[in-house]
Amino acid sequence: MSTAANTNGTTPAAAAKPNPAAAVATWADERLGIATATKKQIRKVFPDHWSFMLGEIALWSFVILLLTGVFLTLWFKPSMGEVVYNGSYDQLRGIPMSEAYESTLHISFDVRAGLLMRQMHHWAAMLFIAAMLVHMMRVFLTGAFRKPRELNWVIGGVLILLGILEGFAGYSLPDDLLSGTGLRIADGLVKATPVLGSYMSFFMFGGEFPGDVIIPRLYIAHVLLIPGLLLALIAAHMLLLVYHKHTQWPGPGRTEENVVGYPMMPVYAAKAGGFFFIVFGTVALMGGLMTINPVWRFGPYNPSEVTAGSQPDWYMGIAEGLLRIMPGWETHIFGITLSWNIFLPGQVAPIALLMVVLAYPFIEQWVTGDKREHHLLQRPRNAPTRTAFLAAMISVYGLLWAAGGNDILATQFHLDLNTITYFMRGAIFVIPPLVFILTKRWCISLQRHDNDMLLHGYESGVIMRDAVGGYSEKHLPLSPDHAYTLTARERDEVYAGISGPDANGVPAKKLKLDGLRAKASQAWFATNVQKPTVEELEEGHHHAELEHEHDAPLEGHAADGHQFDGRHDVADESLRPSH
Repeated sequence: MSTAANTNGTTPAAAAKPNPAAAVATWADERLGIATATKKQIRKVFPDHWSFMLGEIALWSFVILLLTGVFLTLWFKPSMGEVVYNGSYDQLRGIPMSEAYESTLHISFDVRAGLLMRQMHHWAAMLFIAAMLVHMMRVFLTGAFRKPRELNWVIGGVLILLGILEGFAGYSLPDDLLSGTGLRIADGLVKATPVLGSYMSFFMFGGEFPGDVIIPRLYIAHVLLIPGLLLALIAAHMLLLVYHKHTQWPGPGRTEENVVGYPMMPVYAAKAGGFFFIVFGTVALMGGLMTINPVWRFGPYNPSEVTAGSQPDWYMGIAEGLLRIMPGWETHIFGITLSWNIFLPGQVAPIALLMVVLAYPFIEQWVTGDKREHHLLQRPRNAPTRTAFLAAMISVYGLLWAAGGNDILATQFHLDLNTITYFMRGAIFVIPPLVFILTKRWCISLQRHDNDMLLHGYESGVIMRDAVGGYSEKHLPLSPDHAYTLTARERDEVYAGISGPDANGVPAKKLKLDGLRAKASQAWFATNVQKPTVEELEEGHHHAELEHEHDAPLEGHAADGHQFDGRHDVADESLRPSH
């Protein structure tokens, strides 16, 4: 005799043996509402594109920095107290040095996996800043900083600044000759501050450079203050990303109102987790196989010595280059020396550059007058001025990076140091404008090419001969998906400005500022190639249909080779042998 199961009950089925983990989760959910709060978020959709992984590389590099940094803090001694080294490295045994440098050598030679962790930590720091910069360039090129993401752009800029300061602090902690040279440069930058410079230096170093407190202070900033700020800003950055939803590339089915991609759980979480292990494995290979910052080769810091050919980490190259090519300008007023050759490149230029970077979304918004929300990305070619500006800035960075190694260039290529310096002084004003012009013209040429494909189709590679003996290449229509992607952009509008009083005879306010905006808009958009109108597209398609009708009678029995037109199955076709 069988008993039918009742499926109309009001009480949910329960396991015969309760699961302890489920019981704990149920208890927490009844009091905190965790399931209700996270149910929507774990199903949140994220678009999928290779360029979006750049931000993930920065995130996972930061995680690796935290993991390896915790390991290193267990053995590092942030003290400038003097000791005599008696460790494993023979070449430095018996030499007086600071406890910071001695503990760094101990980690490198005597702690199991210590050198691996040191080098993983350093490589992860380099990768962290590089990934942030490249990620920010991707955001810049695609217009992902536009409304409503201006604040996230500002947070990203501050993250890069904090990452550079964090890197400099960590780079200085070993107290070797190379890091001490970097601290000496920092001391010079601080002392170049008008009037207050010497007082600021005494406060920072606890007396005359190098003092005996700078390493402990940098240690606190490196392991506590700056990481805390980085964690808070990364959390804010991620929360705003989720709140605003991720941007996506234009394409069929993708609009400003939706997101096409994969849900957070389980697809995106699995992909992100796997990507973390890829980044971790790559950093581990670099740390195990590629030497970085071999402090034992430099020896302990001595203020009377300097490392020949010393170079900072790559992200400090722009500051180093500015310092090296700046002319030696000084002003003496009332017994006070103003070192413009250090103050301008070391303090004014970096701050000005940071302000321009942080303000850029608002500057572009003012020029274009675009106050709408944007969730679809722009192809870099469709924003020629912005793309050209970034290319020019990359050339500036490259030149300054090279200028920061002018002594290395001189010794390696047997060139005159002064000649390199004079060349860089001129190139910094000549090459970036040329790069800007060339990049903008390149983008405009690509826009014209896109319009030609939309109106006439793509080049098939098939050469046609007409009745009068002329030759032309056969064009085939684009696929609907490709055509949609090329047309998924808006036509640019040049702002004309306000002219004279309004309809009531009231003169317009801020005419000069409005005129400046009109000129900026003209420079921004005037040379752009706009996408074809609906009428132009219809005319182009009609012309293509007429061309197809003209060629149709010849297909199948035209001159040999014409059957390879992209419309027929040619698996069994072959050309006649030549005679």
